Amino acid sequence: MSSSKEYLDYILEQLSEADEISHRAMMGEYILYCREKVIGGIYDDRFLIKPTEHAKKMMPKAAYELPYEGAKEMLLVDNVEDKAFLAQLVNGVADELPAPKKKKK
Repeated sequence: MSSSKEYLDYILEQLSEADEISHRAMMGEYILYCREKVIGGIYDDRFLIKPTEHAKKMMPKAAYELPYEGAKEMLLVDNVEDKAFLAQLVNGVADELPAPKKKKK
């Protein structure tokens, strides 16, 4: 099942207080970026985020789910109503991730 554009738009609106959020469509799903770092995505209309230490501390009871077959497990973000919580979550995850690698020309 693919994710809906409506769910993506909803999550992007909920992430409006976070830093530099962008997205890219990929095979019917959406990859989410914060400050050009991949922090998670929308998979089957579920907001999943990388299980960094910050994310695990903020969501200690979060379920681990597979975005797709063969992928690494990610944390399911089920508190998508609270914009301040989401901004703190996403910005903290981005802080823990390495800078994106420069593309070779």
